Amino acid sequence: MDILGVGSRITHPSFGQGVVIRIHKRVYEICFIENGIKTVNKDQQLEITERVEPEYNVSFSEAEDALVKILREWSDVTEVVSLGDKWKNGTMILKPGDATLKDKEVPIDVFFNKIVMLRDRLRVMEQRINAHDKLSNEDKVNLQQYITRIYGSLTTFNVLFKYRTDYFEGEKS
Repeated sequence: MDILGVGSRITHPSFGQGVVIRIHKRVYEICFIENGIKTVNKDQQLEITERVEPEYNVSFSEAEDALVKILREWSDVTEVVSLGDKWKNGTMILKPGDATLKDKEVPIDVFFNKIVMLRDRLRVMEQRINAHDKLSNEDKVNLQQYITRIYGSLTTFNVLFKYRTDYFEGEKS
């Protein structure tokens, strides 16, 4: 069934005549003449008396994708990034040049999570710089170039990521 817009007039088999007053992901809120406001599943058979096109033709998955993008760019929330399978349950061993000192062992997933947090915080800083109202465009570009160089310095750690889309990228030649 096509999505009905707010204002569409329908007839429900049990509740009678009504008007769509709100649209949700899976249900309509419909104000029925004799039964008040009821929630009706979108997949339920309704007789359409007068169809009104939805005001916005955006799918819920598109809206969800947009919300995820906004949250990634403007919040301090860390996204879930996968560690490469070959590194799972692994240990990173830091061996000092001085033989009298002990090795330092760090679980790779702990180290990896710190790298991901660093990347996410760089992204937040990048967004805050771009949105800053007191920095000139020239200042923003200069700061952006430093951030790009930082990303470039971190490309060594790309070997830890499972997916290429999560890789650090520096300046492109």
